[in-house]
Amino acid sequence: MQREAGTAPVHPSNLPVDGGRMWSDLTALASITEPDRPWTRRSFTPRFLEGRAWLERRFREAGLSTRLDAAGNLIGRREGRVPGAPAIMLGSHSDTVPSGGRFDGVAGVIAALEVARALAAAGTELDHPLEIVDFLAEEPSEYGLSCVGSRGMAGALDGGLLELTGPGGERLDAAIDRVGGNVAALAQARRDDVAAFLELHIEQGPVLEATGTDVGIVTAIVGITRLEIVFSGQAGHSGTTPMDRRQDAGVAGARAMVWLRDEARALAAAGDGYFVATVGIAEVRPGGANVVPGEMRLVVDLRGERRGTMEDFLARLGAEMARIAGEEGARVSVATLSDSLPAHCDATLRAALAASARSLGVSSLDMASGAGHDAAFLSRIAPAAMVFIPCREGRSHCPEEWTEPGQLAVGASVLLEAVRALDARLSRRDAPGGEEA
Repeated sequence: MQREAGTAPVHPSNLPVDGGRMWSDLTALASITEPDRPWTRRSFTPRFLEGRAWLERRFREAGLSTRLDAAGNLIGRREGRVPGAPAIMLGSHSDTVPSGGRFDGVAGVIAALEVARALAAAGTELDHPLEIVDFLAEEPSEYGLSCVGSRGMAGALDGGLLELTGPGGERLDAAIDRVGGNVAALAQARRDDVAAFLELHIEQGPVLEATGTDVGIVTAIVGITRLEIVFSGQAGHSGTTPMDRRQDAGVAGARAMVWLRDEARALAAAGDGYFVATVGIAEVRPGGANVVPGEMRLVVDLRGERRGTMEDFLARLGAEMARIAGEEGARVSVATLSDSLPAHCDATLRAALAASARSLGVSSLDMASGAGHDAAFLSRIAPAAMVFIPCREGRSHCPEEWTEPGQLAVGASVLLEAVRALDARLSRRDAPGGEEA
């Protein structure tokens, strides 16, 4: 990561956005929560729809026309001066994980709305339309799928995904229709008229706070590979099976966990892009205190910024799991549960965000995103980039998730100035004989 220092301290009083208005909006939306477990507004629930209705009112009060697209995304639009110009799109999501926090996703929607309001207050007309989007169900939903709305906008909601079922057996396609989408016309949600997509988000990690940096400029959103590794040995009596005759699947699994940690640490230390490995599920069977484990199942979450690094890691992992199994007298199977490619942020948009930070006297840091975001799917149909703001102690997906009002205002200001610059740059590029962006 490369740090880019600002030129002068920045204070909320000299920012081009209304920080108090944003904070009031964020607090109001957060208050729409399941009362017994704040802060919870799960997609497809009555609370989610209540939050959506509140957002739509705020969009309209800001002078935006509003609509729900066929994938269930709430879109507010401010027209530009040039007929037929592609849109500059901003947004994030308003749904939460259970008891998950007030800022994840919501901060990005509120900041995007504030950009539209600040432009209107300043009397600024853009050449390009400006669209503010609240994407449907970015968090993993009760239907077993995340980024539902952005997948739909990118043309990545296929029939198999739409057939996923949730509580009570309701299918995802029916749920999308229930919240205002139109799966029969889903092809109409796919966009080919977006000039640029920008998303503000809390970092969900400790780096910005630890380094005292105002904003992060995201280089890439990691690819995520999930594996199921199953070691099969021979269950036996813990007291009567000699140590040198055991086929202990539990020991094989434990060794695999240590290898995964050590190899991921080595990759991170080598500076070969962002890479992490997590064993989130470890199941030992039959699971008796006096039984040598006959099976151990691991579910592994791997996240990497560079696909080549991931592929090399997976090749070494397969060989290493076989070696460990052999040494413990066990067998092993490795299955891929899911696999997504990294999404690299657009260089032009990243430069616009960095220049915006400099113009405001704001410090910035290039960094990868270890979490998934709607921007990853938008990058399939348009240039996309993200700006991070700090969160306290790096905590997210928990009630203690927090960012300061001034930090949100700084991030929104960076977003606003980047939109101004991109609008001008895109107009110059598209003019006859114009520059290349």
